[in-house]
Amino acid sequence: MGSRPRRILCLTALAAAATVTAGCGGGSSGSPTTTSAAAASCSKSKLTLVKPGQLTVGTDNPAYPPWYAGGTKSSFWKVNDPATGKGYESATAYAVAKQLGFSPSAVHWTYVPFTRSYAPGKKSFDFDINQISYTPQRAKVVTFSKSYYDVNQAIVVLKGTKIADVDSIAGLRPFKLGAQIGTTSYDFITSTIKPTTQPAVYQQNAAAVQALKNKQIDGLVVDLPTAFYVSAAQVPNSKVLGQFNSGGGAGYFGMVFAKGNSLAACVNQALAKLRANGTLEQLQQQWLAKATGAPVLK
Repeated sequence: MGSRPRRILCLTALAAAATVTAGCGGGSSGSPTTTSAAAASCSKSKLTLVKPGQLTVGTDNPAYPPWYAGGTKSSFWKVNDPATGKGYESATAYAVAKQLGFSPSAVHWTYVPFTRSYAPGKKSFDFDINQISYTPQRAKVVTFSKSYYDVNQAIVVLKGTKIADVDSIAGLRPFKLGAQIGTTSYDFITSTIKPTTQPAVYQQNAAAVQALKNKQIDGLVVDLPTAFYVSAAQVPNSKVLGQFNSGGGAGYFGMVFAKGNSLAACVNQALAKLRANGTLEQLQQQWLAKATGAPVLK
């Protein structure tokens, strides 16, 4: 790890791209008519919602830090209740809801397994926020928002093991690696690391974490903030070996919507405002600032 933390900043290109698209008004940007039309089409009464007057937000269960925090308020949610408004994704969801005109009491959380969130078909949520990386393949069957967090993949290993001395992607190839099924972490293992041993795949990240604890795998690949949580709180005597920046740029997490839902354009408008006024950066500093400083493995 580096000697001092650095800020997690959204890519300026994504900030520029997070403009209002069709669905939140057309016409030339900046004109009074366009602004009025956008505001009207994104007013709460005009939104396409699962339940009128209520914003239904999906996420997986357990809901782990640093994405969710504050404990549980009911026996249903494990580890953390997303309705606390604490943790980066919970806080971001409520900030977006406020921009759309919803009070906290009008936000309803629903459990959606990770892989079901971006599967084809009807949705039980207005949007799902659960560290879901944008990929062109997923975008064929669901609609993604613009980025609410730009992210690199990372690898967690046990201290004192052979893999703990590796300093390159090539050096990882002889080892047994693991990740959750359906994630870009698993895709990264198979497409970029290309280990000589078949990687292990798990239905939930909790099982993958346990496999690392039990030394059933040598390394666990997850997104960078989750890697720091795993090493700090879930797996004793572990460390973040490094992060990956393949192709010269980070991936990004987007909120997921039913394919073609016009609500996505209105959420993009809300995210653009939250980025411009510094809210997203402030929330990243509050909840994700520790997820910095890992060396880049090349």
